[in-house]
Amino acid sequence: MAHCINGNVTWDDVYSCSPNAQCRNKATYTNVTARLVYGDGKTCLQLTNCQDVYTAGINESGIYTIKPTGWPGSPFPVYCNMADGGGWTVFQRRVNGSVDFYRNWTSYKEGFGQIVHEFWLGNDKLYYITNQDNYQIRIDLVDREGTPHFAEYDSFRINDENDKYRLSAVGNYSGTAEVLNTVNNQNALKYQFNSFFSTYDQDNDMDTRHCALDRQGAWWHHTCCRSNLNGNYFASVIPSITDFVGDHSLSVGTTYQDLTITSNTPR
Repeated sequence: MAHCINGNVTWDDVYSCSPNAQCRNKATYTNVTARLVYGDGKTCLQLTNCQDVYTAGINESGIYTIKPTGWPGSPFPVYCNMADGGGWTVFQRRVNGSVDFYRNWTSYKEGFGQIVHEFWLGNDKLYYITNQDNYQIRIDLVDREGTPHFAEYDSFRINDENDKYRLSAVGNYSGTAEVLNTVNNQNALKYQFNSFFSTYDQDNDMDTRHCALDRQGAWWHHTCCRSNLNGNYFASVIPSITDFVGDHSLSVGTTYQDLTITSNTPR
């Protein structure tokens, strides 16, 4: 919680107070009187996602510590992207292929990589984040010519491990990613609505093939097409990621990508 140090308000990084909060000395202890504080005006509230960080008046992208509602573990660091309206929690990033994404169920459950570089946040964390509010997802891609593209879906949620992290909400599409798509199908992720998460050691897709093996990538596979944003990265591109914007459209590759989510709470 918040403390007074040398007359100034400070707090644990998992909490957020306004810098306008003031310290007031009591007879036996030091109390914090928070005026214009984020929250109810009296207390410092726990940060549950990057939207909370943004709402607290922090507009610089970087690493912040959050604890989603119901999360049973300790607070954990996330990368918050404050561009495009702010408050985006990054749960996947790929830059140069230095981190191996062809991993097993446990690795995707717990997360892996370096949060400042290439990483997957972890399906358990993603479940708790997306189930505490209504969220939207944004996917940023850079093609091999260096041109950026993005796709947004106005709702996004996954279920817990007991339900194999099923993709239980995917909303309507907007963005520019369809220009990469040779078949003009911008609903690649929506096609996988209600699909279970699959890894090479857990085949949970609806195809006769084992898509996570066949496409070399853990994902919410329905059949072995449409999107596969954790596919192998090689030769400076991620060829299998082109399935995100086209059905077997391997003529296009991407060199960079971010997967981010943010609360649909009005900002």
